[in-house]
Amino acid sequence: MVDKTYMVAFEVAGPAAMFSRPDTGSAPVSYPAPTKSSLKSMFECVVMSKEAYFEPQEVEICSPIVFHKYSTNYGGPLRKSGTGNFQLFATVLENVCYKVYGIIRAYQAPHSGNNPQHKLQEVFLRRLESGQFYSTPFLGWKEFIPVYFGPLRKNTSADSSVNLVIPSMLSTMYSRPTEGSLSPAFMQNVEIRKGVMFYA
Repeated sequence: MVDKTYMVAFEVAGPAAMFSRPDTGSAPVSYPAPTKSSLKSMFECVVMSKEAYFEPQEVEICSPIVFHKYSTNYGGPLRKSGTGNFQLFATVLENVCYKVYGIIRAYQAPHSGNNPQHKLQEVFLRRLESGQFYSTPFLGWKEFIPVYFGPLRKNTSADSSVNLVIPSMLSTMYSRPTEGSLSPAFMQNVEIRKGVMFYA
């Protein structure tokens, strides 16, 4: 018996994005492309499940990679006790557009008429088409809201001028796709060729 593959795809675009490199500390710098975990988070802004999950396989980078400086007033929990807001400086991406491809996986095989992979795929595609969301989608940081999040568009394609290698890239922060414990994992020598990157 051949296992069925439950594929999904979506496109996202926005004026800014931030996929933080953990080695850049208090003045964070974005990776040149989205991390696997960030794309999973985007998917989960549409629908979530404890029985199945989205696993990104490939991303097409449909616009040139352009970095720019960004500053914001930070008042979050990481500031020193007793201090007010402080200015946070970062290097983010601007005018991004991605086509994302992946598959739905499940922790257990379908049983007794219950197929969590098919259910998650069906609900995601239906909501994506109608523009319904579980929560507001974001491009890495929550203040970076996309201007487009929906089905693949015919007028966008991978930018063939984008060719580079990312020496080390964060893959996931947790030991399990859902309800996991903190356990960062990295991919090495991740190649972007003609605007296409695979999450091997």
